[in-house]
Amino acid sequence: MKVDRVEVEYDPGSVVAAALEAETSGCDGFWVAETRHDPFLALGQVAGRVRRVELGTAIAVAFARNPMSTAVLANDLQLITGGRFHLGLGSQVEPHITKRFGMTWSRPAARMREFVLAIREIWRAWETGDRPRFRGEFYTHTLMTPFFDPGPNPHGNPRVWLAGVGERMTEVAGEVADGFLCHDFTTERYLREVTLPALARGRAKAGKPLAGLEISGPSLVVTDDESAAAVRRRIAFYGSTPAYRKVLDLHGWGELHEELHRLSRRQRWDEMSALVDDEVLRAFAVVGTPAEAAAALRDRYGDVVTRVAAPVLMTA
Repeated sequence: MKVDRVEVEYDPGSVVAAALEAETSGCDGFWVAETRHDPFLALGQVAGRVRRVELGTAIAVAFARNPMSTAVLANDLQLITGGRFHLGLGSQVEPHITKRFGMTWSRPAARMREFVLAIREIWRAWETGDRPRFRGEFYTHTLMTPFFDPGPNPHGNPRVWLAGVGERMTEVAGEVADGFLCHDFTTERYLREVTLPALARGRAKAGKPLAGLEISGPSLVVTDDESAAAVRRRIAFYGSTPAYRKVLDLHGWGELHEELHRLSRRQRWDEMSALVDDEVLRAFAVVGTPAEAAAALRDRYGDVVTRVAAPVLMTA
């Protein structure tokens, strides 16, 4: 499997240094998330400085944008990276879309399907010189004049990845995407019992085998007390989100979600991680020395995933 470095809480002033470090350490890819900073701007800085690693967004929030603006950004990064860009998209959850971004939320899986298909139609129009012909329930793209047409990309179109937890979004990813980004709030059991069957259903709709889909697997790693505390906080944060409850329910931990959600509504963030016991921690994360963690990741996911965002593998 390929090994990627993913930057979640990065400083725009040091993101180039982080990418260069990833390249020199042997990582296959360098991906950035959309949290406090714009991932496309970060990768634009990085693109001209690294020569080998693939670059991607993990993830960019699709519903904070529209298909045309996203198609342009992705096409430009594919140009300046020489064909090494991966467009990773995610939906975010409803409160962030409506209250943080002030955008529309409705039927997210269906909307995401259209979002990706519209991007592909825009790219097709640029390749052929034809106008786009996309009319959907959520998006319409029917105008493209020469002044705004960048023409065909000599490196081909970027690969499109979708992130998901729920079965409907995961099925959409199998149907319309080139790759699937497993959420960190994914256990091995959830991946095998829920995620993979949903991806297979989506691939079947597209007339494609599951084996042709790239999958970036879960990659929470605990190697010491500091990382254990950080991972417990992340699990607690995700576990408090109603949209992700289904992962806990599969393991019979629905009551944990209820308590985490109650504390989150009261802004009692520091108390939440104490509820994540060792059993829950080990379900979501591999625990051990770097060598042990690397071996555990391979044992859990080696027959399923094609990439993993775990730099610990580089030291094992």
